[in-house]
Amino acid sequence: MKQFALHLPKISKQRSSSLLVITFIATTITQSIAPLGRMSRVQAQSMPFCQFPPQSSTQKETLLRASLQGDGGARQQYQSLLSQDAQQLKQCRSQSWLKTQAIWLRLYECDLQPGVLESVLDRIVSRGYNQVYIEVFYSGQVLLPSQENRTVWPSVVRRPEFARRDLLAEAIQKAKERGLSAYAWLFSLNFGYSYGTRSDRAAALARNGYGKTTITAVDTTSTDIDIRKGDVDTVFVDPYSPQVRQDYSQLLQAVLQRRPDGVLFDYIRYPKQPGSGSVVAKMQDLWIFGNSAQQTLIARATNPKGEAVIQKYLAQGTLSASDLAAFDKQFPGEEPLWQGRTVPTLPPKKPLPPAGVRLPRLLQDLWLLSVAHAYQGVVDFLNIGVNQVRQQGIQSGAVFFPDGNRRIKQGFDSRMQPWNQFPSTIEWHPMSYGTCSDSSCIVEQAQRVASQAAQGTKVSPVIAGTWTTPAYNRPSLEMQMNAIRQGAPQISSISHFDFSWQEPLFSNARRACKVNLTRSSSPLPVGFGR
Repeated sequence: MKQFALHLPKISKQRSSSLLVITFIATTITQSIAPLGRMSRVQAQSMPFCQFPPQSSTQKETLLRASLQGDGGARQQYQSLLSQDAQQLKQCRSQSWLKTQAIWLRLYECDLQPGVLESVLDRIVSRGYNQVYIEVFYSGQVLLPSQENRTVWPSVVRRPEFARRDLLAEAIQKAKERGLSAYAWLFSLNFGYSYGTRSDRAAALARNGYGKTTITAVDTTSTDIDIRKGDVDTVFVDPYSPQVRQDYSQLLQAVLQRRPDGVLFDYIRYPKQPGSGSVVAKMQDLWIFGNSAQQTLIARATNPKGEAVIQKYLAQGTLSASDLAAFDKQFPGEEPLWQGRTVPTLPPKKPLPPAGVRLPRLLQDLWLLSVAHAYQGVVDFLNIGVNQVRQQGIQSGAVFFPDGNRRIKQGFDSRMQPWNQFPSTIEWHPMSYGTCSDSSCIVEQAQRVASQAAQGTKVSPVIAGTWTTPAYNRPSLEMQMNAIRQGAPQISSISHFDFSWQEPLFSNARRACKVNLTRSSSPLPVGFGR
């Protein structure tokens, strides 16, 4: 294994998780739809960010409702409009500086009710998005049919009437019909509470030097999701565990069988700890005390003395001069060695310097070895997933915090997310969630990642906000995107997190199974803000 290289740029801003929303209550129109719709679509290509006018969205919704009630003519016209919009969106994006405008989407089981999934995707197209990231694995559940789910996680779709329906496959197919590129978006090292409570997976969980897992170290029952206070509702696993890798590979294989256009790996990191725990400053803070992580760390020794020293360091969290002196007696005439460690060569028969003299350097080297080992677990886990996706000829990418790899004085950010070591052949999706009243901190995060990306690596910042108006100490999405264009002109792909923030009423209704498109008189909450 090659020598570790820890490149940890300084980053000052932290992620904010404010939920930013916009709403728009649509009206139902019944007369003279088609002429207005055709005029709107001609105008759409000149609108900012390839958005279609609200009338266009309303027309499509009305035709969808009519087709669900058995109107064959409406169905035919609706399908024709889907093709028209897909072509015009493709043309608009080809002429825009922003070649990809994507949105993150969580689906619910009642999206399988007639027309609901279609309505979701139609609204996404109407906003000018040409790519959608569908959440497939999150909170310890998977977007797979319950009768075909062979993974260790329960299915999102659990209603008996939908047992044979494949929401992920249907979403991918319907997205492509609308000219949308559909990616599968998966949590990675966060396997969810359902996994963490399985007795047969206890050995697979990540552990710190205090013997705690993320279940016992973090209050997973809290409803406070302020990222500044740490991760909640998360169960992180040992990236070195063969069981973890096998379980994830089985999940990933099932997702790849649905042939998404790409796969995005999220939570490629360790948990963010609250308060002072947000900085890893000592051995016991590291999540490398699972059985597999420990055995892999010990195996990095390149001589018996190195193996004995690492074992003692894991057991105690430190070493004393007397510990080192004891090892010198057991293994005379040699220094403890491991991957990446070099020490000065002594002349023949010259004794080693006293243990007390050599101890500070040894402790520093052991600390850096442990940190590098933690980082390497993240990178290795990502590479395994990327390789599995690549074998299917599908693109992949990683989602990360621009400040997740920072060094803080003598410690490190507790997320320990070495994105600068991620493969340059995959897409990089930095979550640029800075808050500073204007767009400067958001642009700075995007610039930092873009400057460290290899030539040819696609950098696609993730931003949060609302269309048209500023909210929660952030400028509008338009202002953020224009600022990124000016500050990092090489970037041509941006995504927005997420659909529910833009349409909270509609999303809440979908989650509660209260959307019914088969009744023409039923009011439908919609969000299409301008």
